Amino acid sequence: MRYIPFVGLMAAPFTPLNEKGDLNLDMVPVQASYLLKNGVKGVFVAGTTGECQSLTLQERMQLAQAWSVAAKGRLTFMIHVGHNSARDARELAKHAKSVGADAISSAAPCFFKPSTPADLVEFQAEVASAAPELPFYHYHIPLFTGVNGPVAPFLRMASKKIPNLVGVKYSHSDLSDLLECTILDNGRFEVLYGCDEMLLGAIAMGVRGAVGSTYNFAAPIYLEMMEAFEKGDIEKTRVMQEKSVAIVRLIQEFGGIPGGKALMGALGVECGPVRPPLHKLTKDEIQTLRDKFMVLSSISKLSNPHAV
Repeated sequence: MRYIPFVGLMAAPFTPLNEKGDLNLDMVPVQASYLLKNGVKGVFVAGTTGECQSLTLQERMQLAQAWSVAAKGRLTFMIHVGHNSARDARELAKHAKSVGADAISSAAPCFFKPSTPADLVEFQAEVASAAPELPFYHYHIPLFTGVNGPVAPFLRMASKKIPNLVGVKYSHSDLSDLLECTILDNGRFEVLYGCDEMLLGAIAMGVRGAVGSTYNFAAPIYLEMMEAFEKGDIEKTRVMQEKSVAIVRLIQEFGGIPGGKALMGALGVECGPVRPPLHKLTKDEIQTLRDKFMVLSSISKLSNPHAV
């Protein structure tokens, strides 16, 4: 297995739906072009932002197929194959390999949860073995899975049973554990950080790649922050992170994923509504969100893909 460590921003794209709630795959190429225009280098498909738990197995495969075409030769293409059923996760992993994914990732099951680190390793090993040629990233997101605990010990244990394990998508605020992951075995494991509003802290810990939802519409802010960090301009990095925090708080005010999808529409990339049980924003809520978004002058450099 060969792989190149990811450096830069990887967006977790929203899954485009029409007003009936069906997949609207015609929008995937539009999403891809918009991300490329704003400096994003990869996509993490069918993750939390992509409403993976609300999609059928067939829909997740259709979504992966659409992104394989849109991303080919242009964006690093990682597919989240995590599922509460290890067998379904294996099917998704095999399909990811068949459509040319660059890597796969899997979150822990979130209904019947592994009770020990060894149980988690066993589950992830079964998933990863379905596509042994693909780099595998453990997806750590305890807020949604309820599976908490330090990741560094998991990586030590899992490396002995998962030959294609290369790293972790780390979506948690424990920076001490994050640091341990980055330095473990002389930096053997790649760490992709997943908390957009804390990216500066992760960069200071040695992280060079990140996966996030706000990179869909605010990537230039983070790229400017990362560039300033490399130049040693700490004051500018702090200012840019403050702008990121303001954006994240605004999105959270409108439900997170529903708010993010509404903002994409404001920028000319219509991703449609969310599926239940997520709250579908009313027209008034969408307008209020967009008005508040425009007040954030830091977003002025973000572009409308249809205005090019």
